[in-house]
Amino acid sequence: MAIFRQYIAPLIAVLIFMFALVAVSARIFLPNDMAAPAPVEELGVNFVPMTDAAPAIS
Repeated sequence: MAIFRQYIAPLIAVLIFMFALVAVSARIFLPNDMAAPAPVEELGVNFVPMTDAAPAIS
């Protein structure tokens, strides 16, 4: 168990960190329109918030 704690677990942690670093850094090589953040709201969707004045549809 000491071998796992001293060698294998830190190696797994470093590999996960390196994979995340590569995945995040890959945005540099994307086209400009894909490197932008995703839009928050969807187009073409009508959203009407529920209020106390509006009756609930059941």
